[in-house]
Amino acid sequence: QVQLVESGGGLVQAGGSLRLSCVASETIFSIARMGWYRQAPGKQREWVAVITSSGSTDYADSVKGRFTISRDNAKNTVYLQMNSLKPEDTAVYYCNAVRLISGYYRPVVGDWGQGTQVTVSS
Repeated sequence: QVQLVESGGGLVQAGGSLRLSCVASETIFSIARMGWYRQAPGKQREWVAVITSSGSTDYADSVKGRFTISRDNAKNTVYLQMNSLKPEDTAVYYCNAVRLISGYYRPVVGDWGQGTQVTVSS
């Protein structure tokens, strides 16, 4: 059963923008926090941004001031607006429900979606 579906990635020049979307099943979306992660080639998956059901947000330092996470609770959808993109933002982006455990944002669902590829050219 498909539970997380990401979309919106693509190829963009440095300085450009993209908006990612993630539709989650109602069960997943009912978890308070939703977030975005990314995995660059040869690197571990890393947390990027998180949003609570009430709209509070937090960001990794590497994207703070450039990325904005938002959610539409009526549509079970979370978004990631990415501005001022850099080549180092190149990665596959995934969404997931998130829990805060010992100060770290941990993904909840073990069965990740297919992700969406973001490629930023210099």
